[in-house]
Amino acid sequence: MIDRHQLLPIAALGVAALLGSAAARAQDAAPAIDPAEFRSCLNGLKTTPAFSRISPATFAQHTDGLAADPSVLVLLDRQPEFTLPVWDYLAVLVDDERVADGRAAYARWQDTLQKIEQQTGVAPNIVVGVWGVESNFGQNLGGRPLVQSLATLSCFGRRQAYFRGEFAAALRILQEGHVPADKLTGSWAGAFGQTQFMPSTFFANAVDFDGDGRRDIVDSVPDALASTAKFLQNAGWRPGQPWGFEVRLPPGFDTSGASRKNKQPIAAWRRAGLTLASGQPLPDDLPSAGLMIPAAGGPAFLVGRNFDALYRYNASENYALAIAHLADLIADPAAPIAFVTPWPTDDPGLSRAENRELQTLLLARGHDIGSADGLIGAKTREAIQAEQQRLGMKADGRAGQKLLAALRRRE
Repeated sequence: MIDRHQLLPIAALGVAALLGSAAARAQDAAPAIDPAEFRSCLNGLKTTPAFSRISPATFAQHTDGLAADPSVLVLLDRQPEFTLPVWDYLAVLVDDERVADGRAAYARWQDTLQKIEQQTGVAPNIVVGVWGVESNFGQNLGGRPLVQSLATLSCFGRRQAYFRGEFAAALRILQEGHVPADKLTGSWAGAFGQTQFMPSTFFANAVDFDGDGRRDIVDSVPDALASTAKFLQNAGWRPGQPWGFEVRLPPGFDTSGASRKNKQPIAAWRRAGLTLASGQPLPDDLPSAGLMIPAAGGPAFLVGRNFDALYRYNASENYALAIAHLADLIADPAAPIAFVTPWPTDDPGLSRAENRELQTLLLARGHDIGSADGLIGAKTREAIQAEQQRLGMKADGRAGQKLLAALRRRE
């Protein structure tokens, strides 16, 4: 996975499908693609070194008559890890529903997860956290044909060289019979399976954990979870160490050099006056850590090497924090969802349940937005803007607590 995630942060289903944000706008803004130009590109690709393992028959079988999907080019530049405020991002990815579902999934697969931990050293709650963020515990695997998406991205837009490698790997998966063609579907960027591996990541990390002779990360939960743990193990996961923890900074502390990469011994942070957010002393189970502050004036965290391993799954600190926080909540039923230090906003984000409530209120006001599914797409944003204008609020189309409260008062 390091190939795709260090080059291109996506968490494609973890956010695009679960948030319903940029994906909903892609079709309207999609550029026109010349079919002849696309066909010429494909004809040129099949003789390049990246496709040397792909037989002419396989290439022809899966590309003859293939049409490009221009919507993926829009999504390439709208990755929500970087376009959403961190408090909106976490509000929908780490909510009461996902925590409850995560605890149920943990309980159901506890024996398998313990065996995986014995082999890889990766904590079960972390694996379940990845599963929850990437596909909502297998409920959102994505429906875009990988070959179509990756072929399009191989010929147009940014990172064509990267996507060509993934395109070739996807064809190799089909050629070697690892996944049937009708099951090789996933995100706009080519990630697939229960925990959203890119094709090259599949070859580097996928394992057959259920012993059926196949590395099936689509339909086999044990294979998918074990493959995820294998990736984290290969990314440098250190057994027995926490990912990090929220901390309290002393008054006047200089945060100008804060960086998760600038790791110092925990003893040095103690001398600097940092404590846990609760006020308790920093623990000794994390040898060194870097200071991460996702939003100025908001929660601060000391994060260690295991946080870096999560970051390598998808190169976004917000993404890694979502997994880490969800994993903590899955493991500790008494832990509150909110961090001790609030986010620096007077209009926090909405959970999925609150998004559904907001949509229900919009429907009651006559807005044609479809069903109240909790996904804030283009029609919901248009309705939000209309209500914001009517209420004299900033008409930015954002779903937040202020708008929800205003609409509740006008029921």
